[in-house]
Amino acid sequence: MNSDRKHNPQLQPTVDNLSQAIFTVNRHAKTATNPKFLYKLKQVALQKMIKEGLAEKVGLHFSANPKYSQQQSDVLVKCGSYTFHLPPSKQDFLDLPHLGKLDQSIRNPRSAISLNAAKQLLILYTGLAEHDPTSRPQKKEYAKPVFKKLGQSYF
Repeated sequence: MNSDRKHNPQLQPTVDNLSQAIFTVNRHAKTATNPKFLYKLKQVALQKMIKEGLAEKVGLHFSANPKYSQQQSDVLVKCGSYTFHLPPSKQDFLDLPHLGKLDQSIRNPRSAISLNAAKQLLILYTGLAEHDPTSRPQKKEYAKPVFKKLGQSYF
């Protein structure tokens, strides 16, 4: 391939690097054709960071896009200088204050981490493995149809 391209050094799992990686993964998941793995990676990484004390749950926000036009809340998580939303648990409704409507003027800072570097860092941090979408299950071998004489049973 291109030999003069610089090899990016492995990112260290610091709070700033992890929060930038989560931001990058979350931004790409919104437009991905199959976002399930990216959202799972974000959720597991944030939950691990909360457990380790690197991120904290701030409160609950009303969701901007609730399912089925119902009112729905999300947990606001502060991680470094970034904020993210996660689905709430039943305990979150008891423990966290409700902050009301999401303030649209507050934005996360820009991130310069590529999607591949962000995924590598979060996979290394969480231990999740990505299912390879290019590998297909092996096709069954073709079996010729069996034709019976009229009136005979197929069984």
